[in-house]
Amino acid sequence: MPKMKSHTGMGKRVKVTGKGKIVAQQAGLRHNLEKKASTRTRRLTGTVEVAKADFKRIKKLLAR
Repeated sequence: MPKMKSHTGMGKRVKVTGKGKIVAQQAGLRHNLEKKASTRTRRLTGTVEVAKADFKRIKKLLAR
């Protein structure tokens, strides 16, 4: 059986930590920033651990 190829698009969007956690940028910080409160945009900066519901799907896309 051939090897599973990793999804290159997903590889660019997420990062796997040393302990195996998957971290990604939070959604909602691309456009319409003028109408969003400064506190909200500040809260959305940085990376967070991916939701448990998405973890299995993303892991499969990364061929891990």
